[in-house]
Amino acid sequence: MTNDLSRKDKTLGEALRSQGISRRSFLKFCAATASMMALPPSMIPTIANALEKARRPSVIWLSFQECTGCTESLTRAHTATVESLIFDSISLDYHHTLQAASGHAAEAAREAAMEENNGEYLLVVDGSIPLDNPGYSTIAGISNYDMLIDTARGAAAIISVGTCAAFGGIPHAKPNPTGAVSVGDIIKDKPIINVPGCPPIPVVITGVLTHFLTFGTIPELDNLGRPKTFYGQSIHDRCYRRPFYDKGLFAETFDDEGARLGWCLYKLGCKGPTSYNACATTKWNGGVSFPIEAGHPCLGCSEPDFWDGGGFYKAISMPTENITKTTIYAAAAGVAAGVAVGATGRMKKASASKAHQKVTIDDLEK
Repeated sequence: MTNDLSRKDKTLGEALRSQGISRRSFLKFCAATASMMALPPSMIPTIANALEKARRPSVIWLSFQECTGCTESLTRAHTATVESLIFDSISLDYHHTLQAASGHAAEAAREAAMEENNGEYLLVVDGSIPLDNPGYSTIAGISNYDMLIDTARGAAAIISVGTCAAFGGIPHAKPNPTGAVSVGDIIKDKPIINVPGCPPIPVVITGVLTHFLTFGTIPELDNLGRPKTFYGQSIHDRCYRRPFYDKGLFAETFDDEGARLGWCLYKLGCKGPTSYNACATTKWNGGVSFPIEAGHPCLGCSEPDFWDGGGFYKAISMPTENITKTTIYAAAAGVAAGVAVGATGRMKKASASKAHQKVTIDDLEK
């Protein structure tokens, strides 16, 4: 017990140093985090100082109607990284998949963490909550709904990890047999940060945690409750295949010449233009790649109702024409008209980007 208490009393900086993390590696992580959070370089010492002095925060992680992919996303790292060690260095007091305790001992650990850290612990939830019948998903005889209500009561903030917790996800897909809903559909009196994705990017989860530890507040959110830092731009806007889209160069099949040359996957169903996430910049597997780079179109998994948004391999709408052809037609029809249409489209997109709202190709063509 004494060893456990001393471990919990360690600051985050002490915990990282005890695991062999050098000051240089720690500052590199702080610099990368500041960059991803769109903070100026002058904030790097502030982040480092706050993380070093932060006591290990108590985290209770509840898993409801889910596939465990969100946990796998964090634990299946190829190598130990600073962000994974930071996650290991919090006081993860309850997690269905990772905890050693089971049965009555597990529930006693959750209740003890809630009592000892009342008003201060972070609640992480992955998975949707069934409302039609509590018997669809229970833990220790407790329905997901009752456990969420009970645990959320003393939380400082809630992080809805994954699209299921954030928006209902795949269990919410039509015909939604379990009556699955998101955390935000039930909890209305606590700050909630949605971190959607199927699964979400690990560094986004740790980035949100870092922001909370540094500033004691939740990050700025968009209209869907997602951190603007990570979900403020569409995947299309950051995609390295974007120049091919602008030139009207599209792969028609997965094995044609366009696919081999790395052309845009829009016609193969890529949802990048209407999906907001950091996949194209942070990437996956230690920054190695992301689905589009691997040759597969984006499924839009960080958006509400992505499963019911039409076929995964069906284009959202007719793609824009070759930019060269568009210029010629605009000149023939009148440069003024072309400029006006282009300016209107840019204004609509800029307005939507500023408000962090989704914009479709149809919206731009209206």
